Amino acid sequence: MSSLTEDPAGLDRRNPEAEIAARAEAYRNWGRWGEDDALGTLNFIDDAKRVEAAGLVSEGRVISLAQSFDTDGPQKGWRRRINPVHTMTDTGTDAERGNQPFPHGIGGADDYITMPLQCSTQWDGLGHIFDHGMAWNGRRAGDVVTSDGDLVTGVEHAASVIVSRGVLLDVARHLSPDTGELPDGYGITAADLDACIAAQGASSHVGRGDILLVRTGRLTRARREGWNDYAGGNAAGISITAAGWLHRSEIAAVATDTWGFEVRPNEFDVPAFQPLHQIAIPNMGLTIGEMWDFDELAEACAARGRWDVLLSAPPLPITGAVGSPINPVAIF
Repeated sequence: MSSLTEDPAGLDRRNPEAEIAARAEAYRNWGRWGEDDALGTLNFIDDAKRVEAAGLVSEGRVISLAQSFDTDGPQKGWRRRINPVHTMTDTGTDAERGNQPFPHGIGGADDYITMPLQCSTQWDGLGHIFDHGMAWNGRRAGDVVTSDGDLVTGVEHAASVIVSRGVLLDVARHLSPDTGELPDGYGITAADLDACIAAQGASSHVGRGDILLVRTGRLTRARREGWNDYAGGNAAGISITAAGWLHRSEIAAVATDTWGFEVRPNEFDVPAFQPLHQIAIPNMGLTIGEMWDFDELAEACAARGRWDVLLSAPPLPITGAVGSPINPVAIF
């Protein structure tokens, strides 16, 4: 069967190199937006798309799609990723005891936070993943990301870009209506995405410039059972066989409620690690969001019978960063 099959049964599960390479070449967007491009598929968001998205607002309701940023998060130290550490440098106690050098009784509190940029709800920047030493748009990885950061595609370039029409596909509700949660290791296929769109109706159409939001129910289970292996363990997610669907739909970005966006374990019988990342980020130029919280939004969308929203999810303009924490909000 073709190595570009969209049927997981047709994958050569003993040859991830070939399966990845075929899709990387077929869906590569290098040069599509010019040799100096720093945005990749975010270029699909234009002014008209934002005007369209703004037209979806009728109630003024806002739902945050972010997990908490605190020490009770899912991180377990892999790749030195820790949960956020929040430290107070000035407190109410200092004010009460007169330990602050301010006049006429005024006091204050101050704090800072220490954390990896990808420890909770976040975007993967285009400098986050490489393919055989190459970064997005055909650049050498070492010329893009150095000890000074991402010199070319840092997330700061997207600071005023990521506002668009967001479309929630509650694949978990569609495929597992009894539980609303997909089993670990379930690879969401192109056919699954199309079937979910058909089931949810016209407001779920996904097209150019949209931001795709895929709910698996993995975060729901983590809230019920504890984090366990939420960060890096087995989970439902997008199948490598859906890479073509992501490419032809011309979405601007995609986000899931899982640690790693794609299905885990990855779909091979020999060692492989995040093969869809390897296709999507450095080759397709696709911005990927992880560890988003879709539970409240899913309930609201089901109740109102609409699955599209105005989505605002800009990264922090951290110069040279290859990822960014965010508080994405859905507005309708």
